Amino acid sequence: MAVVPFFGRTGTSLWDLDPFDTALTFFDNAPTRALARDARAIASTNVDWVETPEAHIFRVDLPGVARNNIEVTIEDDRTLKISGERVKEEVKEGDTWHVVERVRGAFVRKFKLPENVKLDQIKAEVNNGVLQIVVPKAEKKAQEPRSIEIGQGQPQSLEGGASQAGAPAATTTAGGATAAAARA
Repeated sequence: MAVVPFFGRTGTSLWDLDPFDTALTFFDNAPTRALARDARAIASTNVDWVETPEAHIFRVDLPGVARNNIEVTIEDDRTLKISGERVKEEVKEGDTWHVVERVRGAFVRKFKLPENVKLDQIKAEVNNGVLQIVVPKAEKKAQEPRSIEIGQGQPQSLEGGASQAGAPAATTTAGGATAAAARA
C-alpha cells in the first residue's frame, strides 16, 4: 500500500518511513515557513542611501529580479516605496534540490524623503542586479530679510483683562466715559 504523496514524498510505503525524518520534514510546506521566507526576502533586500550635494541616491541589491517585477512609487507625503517580487523558480519533475538558500517572495522597503527634493524628477534604472534611484535636491532659496511691523496695543492681564479677543480692555475715567470711547 503506497501513499502518494505522503509528507512530500512520492512512492513511499507507509511502513518504510523513518519517523525522525518524517518529523523533521513534516512542516516544510507549512504557512509559517512561507512567512519566514517572506520575512527573509524583505530583510535581505539591502539598500544604501547616500546624500550628495545634488541628490539623494538609493542603491538596492536585487540580483535575479526582473525589471518588470520591480515597482518604485511615491506615496503619501514624500514616502519612497520600493517593492517587487523575487519569483520562485520552476520545479521540474525529477529535479532534486539539495540546498535552497536564495530568498524569494515579495519585498517592500519604504523611506521618508526630506522636504528639499524634487519629487517630479526622480529617475530609476537597474543595471547588473542593482536598482539605482536618484532623487534630485531642490535648490535652497535664500530668504531675504524682511521687516516685521510692530503694532502698539494694550497689554493684557493674566486674568483675561480683554473683553474681546484683540480688543483693548475698557476702563472708566473720572468723568464716566470709557477710555476706549475717549480714544475714538
